[in-house]
Amino acid sequence: MIRTIARLGVCIMALLSTTLSSAWAQANYVAENYDKYEYFIPMRDGLKLYTAVYVPKAKGEEYPIMMQRTPYSCRPYGTENYPRRLGPSNFLMEEKFIFVYQDVRGRYMSEGTYDNMRGHIPKKKRREFDEQSDTFDTIEWLLKNVEGHNGKVGMWGISYPGHYTIAGAIDAHPALKAVSPQAPIADFFFDDFHHNGAYLQSYWLATAVFGYQKDSLVQQPWYPFVNPGTPDGYQFYMDMGPLKNGDEYYGEDNEFWQQLKDHPNYDEFWQSRSVIPHLQDITPAVMTVGGWFDAEDLYGPLTIYKTVERRNPNTYNTIVMGPWSHGDWARERGYQAVSNVVFGDSISTWYQRDVEYNFFTTHLKGKENAPLPEAYMFDTGLKEWKRYDTWPPVDAPLVTFYFGEDEQLLTEPEEEAEEVAFEYVSDPNKPVPYTDEVKVVFTPRKYMADDQRFAARRPDVLVFQTEPLEEDLTLSGEILAKLFVSTTGTDADWAVKLIDVYPADHENYEQNPPHIKMGGYQQMVRSEVMRGRFRNSFENPEPFVPGQVTEVDIQLQDILHTFKKGHRIMIQVQSTWFPLIDRNPQKYVDNIFYADEEDFIKAVHRVYGNSSITIGNFDIPDVPQSRVE
Repeated sequence: MIRTIARLGVCIMALLSTTLSSAWAQANYVAENYDKYEYFIPMRDGLKLYTAVYVPKAKGEEYPIMMQRTPYSCRPYGTENYPRRLGPSNFLMEEKFIFVYQDVRGRYMSEGTYDNMRGHIPKKKRREFDEQSDTFDTIEWLLKNVEGHNGKVGMWGISYPGHYTIAGAIDAHPALKAVSPQAPIADFFFDDFHHNGAYLQSYWLATAVFGYQKDSLVQQPWYPFVNPGTPDGYQFYMDMGPLKNGDEYYGEDNEFWQQLKDHPNYDEFWQSRSVIPHLQDITPAVMTVGGWFDAEDLYGPLTIYKTVERRNPNTYNTIVMGPWSHGDWARERGYQAVSNVVFGDSISTWYQRDVEYNFFTTHLKGKENAPLPEAYMFDTGLKEWKRYDTWPPVDAPLVTFYFGEDEQLLTEPEEEAEEVAFEYVSDPNKPVPYTDEVKVVFTPRKYMADDQRFAARRPDVLVFQTEPLEEDLTLSGEILAKLFVSTTGTDADWAVKLIDVYPADHENYEQNPPHIKMGGYQQMVRSEVMRGRFRNSFENPEPFVPGQVTEVDIQLQDILHTFKKGHRIMIQVQSTWFPLIDRNPQKYVDNIFYADEEDFIKAVHRVYGNSSITIGNFDIPDVPQSRVE
């Protein structure tokens, strides 16, 4: 045993040494090939933003500028300190660009006050500013003050930097020729902290990152994190109780926590922060990138791509969706896996070399690369890339499933289906967990492809599945769940999960740990939740009438997944999903963030047999109706 531990320690040290050597070699590459400069660039209102500029040492050539704006720091600071890597990939770093990193307003070494998802101002007066104007002013300054550029600028960024990327493409500077918003936040009522109005309590720990203002220029994080004091996230949040008890950890100085509490509905506060209504007259080429298993920002890339496509018919606009979790395409582990599902080898390297490199060098350097398709989409069942001329595919058939007795998932509704009801008791004091692991997470990720057998065995989860498929079935396009429900309470959440059930004899992946068995694995392929009070309007919530059959529509994000011969298709329906989403009291209150303990009640929920799940190419509005032009 002692020898085994010793050998393990040697292996870990060897791996660590190799990793550190690789990182050191890359850091040396940056220092040997780039000169670093630091500037405080003035904006139109006089405020200055910290900006790090890395210029290739090789002279005699003019280089495009590649820029990223971030709230997460441009470390390392100091002209003598170099990062491990520049740009989105080694391929682009070695191709040579002028790389620019900027701390956005109010963050780290930049001046000003931070505004979380600062709203766009369409017609700004002289000194008014937003993320678009800060981007515009930065590009204007760089073109005038940095030597050796070719007059073309590109932007990229993942997650929040992805949001700043697409925001910069609105009323873009003429030199901005190519943008790649990757896992971009589009709207905080549908991305990250909310899904269809349901608050993602699993992001509660991340509230610290966005909630506190700094009082000086800083190079290190200034925001304090909450220490849960336990590895059991489910128990921690149950012990916390109603959301209002979060005040014990976040006071009035955490502005974002106060905003979450004070704006439970899709009011002007949230609407003004959405980038979607402003995506017209986009002039740069756009390549939006996302991951099919991105728990944080799946709404953003799909909605941004579709909106740009619909409103800007003459704009170069393409989308890439791979088998990735949040930001996985920017790193390479050798094989790509989400949860226990392995999708293939070197997928991120292929994307970086053959897609991302292609996009930026085509539009910024004029290289004659092979043209990219309108949509590069990964089939997560076949585990291979597909090229499409449109997304959703024009020939995607509409496939509709209905709920039948004996847990059947049917392609035709049963006779008098509206009379068939499936019921369960939903108890907010014993909510259905979103994972069977004991863990505290900063943001959840792997659950997007987790095994759902633990949930299927709960009495408060409805399960419907097909017989084993006799041939492969590819489902592609948009998903709309149309539920007909009733409840003995006056409020409820409804979560729908689309699941690929593996055959009992399915082999394990060689990367699986010993306790993971893929035979009978219930892989979650897509899922979504709807806070029932918002079923008719995200702006104006309303209670349920006890016992009254009510329609609740839930738009799930798009899919490209082939359910293979011998597999089953499963749908699960539930009303708690904890602590992924907060607990709905099930007694209607005006603001769940201020609900009391006694407001949380058991309720009997019914789902009726004429409910349906439709998948394919059909006209689902990609923005809430209140904002459709």
